[in-house]
Amino acid sequence: MKSIMVVGTTSHAGKSLISTAICRILSRRGWRVAPFKGQNMALNAYVTSNGGEIGYAQAVQAWAAGVIPWVEMNPILLKPQGDMTSQVIIRGRPVGKVSAADYYEQYFDIGWRAIEESLQHLGTEFDLIVCEGAGSPAEINLKHRDLTNMRVAKYLNAPTLLVVDIDRGGAFAHVVGTLELLEPEERQLIKGVVINKFRGQRSLLDSGIKWLEERTGIPVVGVIPYIHEIFPAEDSLDLLERKTYKAHADLNITVVRLPRIANFTDFDPLESEPTVAVKYISPKQDLGHPDAVILPGTKTTIADLILLQKTGMAEAIQNYAASGGTVLGICGGYQMLGQIIADPEGLEGQAGRYQGLNLLPIRTVITGQKIARQRQVSSNFPQMGLPVNGFEIHQGRSRVEPQGDSKAFQPLFDDVNLGLVDSCQSVWGSYLHGLFDNGPWRRAWLNRLRQQRGLKSLPTGVANYREQREQMLDNIATEIESHLDLTPFLP
Repeated sequence: MKSIMVVGTTSHAGKSLISTAICRILSRRGWRVAPFKGQNMALNAYVTSNGGEIGYAQAVQAWAAGVIPWVEMNPILLKPQGDMTSQVIIRGRPVGKVSAADYYEQYFDIGWRAIEESLQHLGTEFDLIVCEGAGSPAEINLKHRDLTNMRVAKYLNAPTLLVVDIDRGGAFAHVVGTLELLEPEERQLIKGVVINKFRGQRSLLDSGIKWLEERTGIPVVGVIPYIHEIFPAEDSLDLLERKTYKAHADLNITVVRLPRIANFTDFDPLESEPTVAVKYISPKQDLGHPDAVILPGTKTTIADLILLQKTGMAEAIQNYAASGGTVLGICGGYQMLGQIIADPEGLEGQAGRYQGLNLLPIRTVITGQKIARQRQVSSNFPQMGLPVNGFEIHQGRSRVEPQGDSKAFQPLFDDVNLGLVDSCQSVWGSYLHGLFDNGPWRRAWLNRLRQQRGLKSLPTGVANYREQREQMLDNIATEIESHLDLTPFLP
């Protein structure tokens, strides 16, 4: 099957960005393209139409290719937990929880079989597969059990692109060192080097490129400038590099950066709003006085809740809410806003019952069965009748406790199990990921915050975020295409 492999000298070299751009570039040229990542370790996930989980980055790559995300595009997804273990998801379904030490002994053969079967399936449906590696392909202590990088490239005999991040320094050493550590049959698959995140005058780089090409015998097929578009990230390290300052921001929204924060791509649509500044803070930082505070999703709800309580962030959020501040929780954050979280089977660690922030009248029980599905609902808040699309990924079941005042809290949507809002509309939570992707709903909520500040409302007749995402993908592909020669990689 026709394929291209993209590997990097390090994590965060830009593999996902380059792979996504190639998907869009080739799709615009008329190819029917599928993205692929054999094994992904990420807490940003997406639910496909058949209820399977894949890495969110592969969903974005599918959208870049103009196709529907399939579980075969990411057959193995590892979701790290707080006790040196990960939940293992194969072909979209959870199959177990395992420690890093035992993972390859228990799942290597099963995983490689899933990779082979997925590649065969994609190969019958698409013209070309754009495969992304993970981390570095030259980790000598891990290569014998690496399911993601050169094992896939060799299986496909795929011409391979090596991406290096020059912004961090040491780019030439990273390229040479990576090539030196590859086996001869792996090295011969590397058909080009891409220097990514370049700032400055290109002519100053030419002598280094000439030396690198003469030293390695491999052409530098691209020098990609630093791209400032907010691109959906795979893991939370990306949040440390994001700029929060906006010169013309009217609203400031704070997201608590939980240790196992999950699906923070939920908030990319907020960051795309010109008048909104989104700031991520650790639980140890001062909360300040933002216009809204968000508790995001997490893979370890109980452990992160305990940390909020130990650091004083839980009390700070409670005081902020008591003073009239707007607080919202998504998924695990929604569970934290409730009264009790019970884990009778010890699925997240030690079995027990844990006090929540007591801002919403819900009680949650952590269960072994995961809910993963796409949803289409209608809103009750902040405006009645708005259509809302999103998806659920959670293991907890939340029950609304009876209240003396039946009007004190109301369902957020026409499905009462998806979320709750208080009568003042200042504290609310939901299980729905992708909520802010819905443009009219997002603007209606932002307008409520704006009204509290005495600001003029924004138009609500806006497109959903997917249209902005499409434009972003086009912009990135156009920029990268002008600096990248794909000739050595195409039949």
